[in-house]
Amino acid sequence: MGSEVEGGAVEPSKSDGSATRSQFEDQQLRNPERVIMLSDGVFAIVLTILVLEIKVPTDLASNSLRASFHELRPTLEAWIVSFLITGMYWVAHRDIFARVRSVNRDLVWLNLLFLLPCALIPFGASALGEYPNESLALQLYGVVVIAASVMRVVLYWYVVRHPKLLWPQAITGRSTQGFILSSIPIVAYLIAMAVAYASPTASVILFLSVPVVYFLAVTIARERGGAHEAEDFS
Repeated sequence: MGSEVEGGAVEPSKSDGSATRSQFEDQQLRNPERVIMLSDGVFAIVLTILVLEIKVPTDLASNSLRASFHELRPTLEAWIVSFLITGMYWVAHRDIFARVRSVNRDLVWLNLLFLLPCALIPFGASALGEYPNESLALQLYGVVVIAASVMRVVLYWYVVRHPKLLWPQAITGRSTQGFILSSIPIVAYLIAMAVAYASPTASVILFLSVPVVYFLAVTIARERGGAHEAEDFS
């Protein structure tokens, strides 16, 4: 309680001040803004590093330049695939945190664990570009993107199971379709890894098809009346 001073005014006690500071610090820690800023920064860096892998050779004759561009094709393919997959993860992350009103330590750490494999995508893309016909490179790439997809599902599951962290209007009470949609990339990646030994080209095509198929699946889900659920994972 406060102590009285001249004029009958009440001066806040030290305990009241400490409580106020504690509440302010708690509010600041629960603010999702810094988590979103960090995540956006990581995705921006990942996309930037991906394009840095593409290097055009200099001081070459016309014929040599054509040959160099032919050799550069696997790197360009790996860049396109990785750019679209990274973009898919960023869009999903954006849609999740657009509904998050506050965060706790568990959600912060889960978000970091989601960013961990996402940050490894340039490494996987580099291996894929350097060794496009090696099944091991495709297996490595598959492990990275599967880990990112699994952590995205875990992140979504945690948010759905903790509605107190969400804005009231974002709580729909439906999540089954969101989990089904989020599982599509994992299944496709597993198939791509399975066919890598028989046909590396088919494996790359499967990796490339994931963002396209996923976008189409979300679009169809919205058109069939599941807009709110599909928007949880778009």
